[in-house]
Amino acid sequence: MTVYAYTRVSTLTQAQDGDSLEAQVRQVLAYASSRALELSESNVFVERGVSGGQEFGSRPAGSKLLDSLQSGDIVIFPKLDRGFRNTRDALNVLHTLKEKGVAVHSIDLGGDVTGNGVGAIIFTILSAFATFERERIASRISEVKQMRKAQGYFVGGRRGFGFDVVDGKKVPNEVEQKLIGEMKAMRSTGQSLLSIHRWLNEEQGVKLAYSSLRTAMNGQIS
Repeated sequence: MTVYAYTRVSTLTQAQDGDSLEAQVRQVLAYASSRALELSESNVFVERGVSGGQEFGSRPAGSKLLDSLQSGDIVIFPKLDRGFRNTRDALNVLHTLKEKGVAVHSIDLGGDVTGNGVGAIIFTILSAFATFERERIASRISEVKQMRKAQGYFVGGRRGFGFDVVDGKKVPNEVEQKLIGEMKAMRSTGQSLLSIHRWLNEEQGVKLAYSSLRTAMNGQIS
């Protein structure tokens, strides 16, 4: 039997008190000692800067840990959310390890969660809540981005033709806005988009993708 442990921090939580890698390593070592389990620090797998939303088996350290585990081994997690933020992934990994004969301990759940007792039930419930929280945060971020975009703020991606970004907000670029006005006038006389695109690229010396040209004209073209 070999005892392993897994610790993880994302780039956003790395500096938070209580969630540092050092604190997590101390926690799993102390837990193992309290249970008379021999855990070598060399068997503590450390995941740096990886989101909990990424499936466990696709993480660098997570993948190596899964490959190392054999029947009879034990793996310790300091907290449920250090291992999983996705209910489906959590339950799939737990099922795989149970079938392989590996015991999973989550310190925040009181110990072994691979049995059929209260720990396993709590594991399932908290995995669901972890997924809910992650989706709620993602939704909130999306809503904030949409609100800021509606307020004229630049929220990432490529700068749109016709605008500059100043102090985080989109402001009209006078030269490019004038070109957009000329292109709309050309379109209103029946000129094709291809001819307008050629005029902009060849005669005006502005290298703009065809799709960006359509966007710049704000959908007022067909």
